[in-house]
Amino acid sequence: MRMYDVIVKKRDGGELTKEEIEFFVDGYTKGEIPDYQASALTMAIYFQGMTPEETATLTQAMVNSGETIDLSAIDGKKVDKHSTGGVGDKVTFIVGPLVASVGIPVAKMSGRGLGHTGGTLDKLESIEGLEIEMTKERFIENVNKHKLAVAGQTGNLAPADKKLYALRDVTGTVNSLPLIAGSIMSKKIASGADSIVLDVKTGSGAFMKTLEDSEALAREMVDIGNNLGRQTVAVISDMNQPLGFEVGNANEIKEAAEILQGKRVEDLRELSLEIASHMAVLAEVFASYEDAYAALEQNIENGKAFQSLRTLVESQGGDVSMIDNLDLLPKAKYEVAVEAEEAGYIAAIDAESIGIAAMYLGAGRATKDDEINHGVGITLKKKIGDPVKAGEALVVLLSDVETPQDSIDKVKEAYTIAQEKVSKPKLIHNIIK
Repeated sequence: MRMYDVIVKKRDGGELTKEEIEFFVDGYTKGEIPDYQASALTMAIYFQGMTPEETATLTQAMVNSGETIDLSAIDGKKVDKHSTGGVGDKVTFIVGPLVASVGIPVAKMSGRGLGHTGGTLDKLESIEGLEIEMTKERFIENVNKHKLAVAGQTGNLAPADKKLYALRDVTGTVNSLPLIAGSIMSKKIASGADSIVLDVKTGSGAFMKTLEDSEALAREMVDIGNNLGRQTVAVISDMNQPLGFEVGNANEIKEAAEILQGKRVEDLRELSLEIASHMAVLAEVFASYEDAYAALEQNIENGKAFQSLRTLVESQGGDVSMIDNLDLLPKAKYEVAVEAEEAGYIAAIDAESIGIAAMYLGAGRATKDDEINHGVGITLKKKIGDPVKAGEALVVLLSDVETPQDSIDKVKEAYTIAQEKVSKPKLIHNIIK
């Protein structure tokens, strides 16, 4: 088989066979196929697309290019969740304990952040002593015993994806639905879950800015999961403003803990219960979404979900007093209010700009070598639809610098104030199964 023939076939709109796709992925991973031929094929895929069968085959080939994680030693059906990324997205810290509180095993492998704010692991490390690196044996033992563990990804998962993503990043082929969907799903499937719930964000702070594009990506990923024997559900959720009121690291952990203690932050609570309910149904613990939702909501009210969070922290060596007394979490030196320059109603918030403002404070990484400052971040005081007076705080910057001008300017850019009242955006746009 020649790579030249595979490129020409796809360039002309042909459907690649399983053997042709595996030949490409295997050869490229091993360095036998050069970058210029791989980039020619990805460009052909970018323009011609792929069938659901081709995309599933590509994903499985990327899974097979490296190690896979065997979770069969964990009792019960394992359901994973994945978010395509947003600003103020601390859903994992609510959903994990919620799902564990009804006896469903949550074996969560997560990564660090690059960009707006810290990743799941960075946020967890706001809790002193909490270990996110652990042996596979301890990880499995923790899940079997406590129903919940969150750890850094170990092993060489989907190396073909890493290599292909780096190539796509410099050849203008990142925005190809089959390639994006295959990239995300290859890592999820290699991580060993039986079923997957995807939180696909849409809007100004999301990778996919329009609902149409977000739904198309969700359908691609759901098709891949179902084609590869993993029952998959996608929730399309709004990211036209940050989720909840906190953006950062320690302050996001605080807000997640408060939700589990019963605080009503409506968008965050609603989305977390939505995702957790789909996970509970896929785990076959509840017969219906409605039954799952009611049981999970009850476990917020009775404290069982919060106890699951405490157990997670304690079992991974974290200082549980920081969860019992949230004021002990890392804090910035200064609180700097960014005020509205005119009265009116909040018409729009560019979520990405809020994320960048938080990164300027030190809550995220501009390069992979940057260190995260766990205490800094942003507390939103006004969200879309809220009335505001001139001189009233839009946000409070949690800063180690007395006048963080870059962040102040970015927040002012992010907010749009109108004279007429604007309705709050819909949170959950669609469910795709």
